[in-house]
Amino acid sequence: MLTINIFNGLVYGALLVVMCSGLALIYGLRRVINFAHGSLYMLGAYVGYSVAIRSNFWLALAAAPAVMALVGVLLDRFGFRLLQDRDPLSVVLVTFGLLLVIEDFVQTVWGNDSLAMPAPAILNVSIDFFGTLLPAYRLAVIGIGAAVALGLTLWLRYSRAGLFVRAASTDPTTTAMQGVNTDALSAAVVGIGTALAGLAGVVAAPFLSLAPSMSADVLIDSFVVVVIGGLGSLAGAFVAAIALGLVQAIGAVYLPELSEILPFLLMVAVLLWKPTGLAGSRT
Repeated sequence: MLTINIFNGLVYGALLVVMCSGLALIYGLRRVINFAHGSLYMLGAYVGYSVAIRSNFWLALAAAPAVMALVGVLLDRFGFRLLQDRDPLSVVLVTFGLLLVIEDFVQTVWGNDSLAMPAPAILNVSIDFFGTLLPAYRLAVIGIGAAVALGLTLWLRYSRAGLFVRAASTDPTTTAMQGVNTDALSAAVVGIGTALAGLAGVVAAPFLSLAPSMSADVLIDSFVVVVIGGLGSLAGAFVAAIALGLVQAIGAVYLPELSEILPFLLMVAVLLWKPTGLAGSRT
């Protein structure tokens, strides 16, 4: 039983890694608290569902992030760029309004009923792990989370574009003076962050039902992860996502009466110990 709980915690933690990477990237560069991130995750899931039922899961896995990347570029150009000099309250109100618009759009196009997207046949099996049967698809989710974490880390640390992103997240004015087109860079980063939200939505669809409420379910956990990890810190988000997934999965079994507030208790404990989060504000 404990093995299954730990496994489920790792699966949810891996999903949060994909989801929160985008949220941390966008905040790190644009300094925008994007309350619409959960609805972008939901929209990606529904786009993936529409593609999957007309073709297959693998095409949906590629198409939904591509569509959401375009949405992210447009969102940066006509939203975040205009909000960068506004007070935080205005940003929160605008992104919250965007959340409501996307939720209404999803309900209008796909309705209010819960939908289900089947896992690909090749992964719709179980694997024997020392006497415990583990669903292959959920193992693949852990693999996707690990691949996203590794890919983003290598990109930020060892690529020229990653160097520009880290520089701009620290001092965008000086970075622009060095000849870097920070507006184009920000559009690309918001596009990547939104694509990751869409990817998380498609990955979650086969084991979590699609419903208009799914955005709220994951948004709260995502902000808890980002706060625990440190605002704008990818490394902190990775660690916090796995920790939160494990706390929720194990706590739901052994402390069911506290399961709803365990994420917040974890957040309070970390912030009392280290107010800037596990990794501060570094990327």
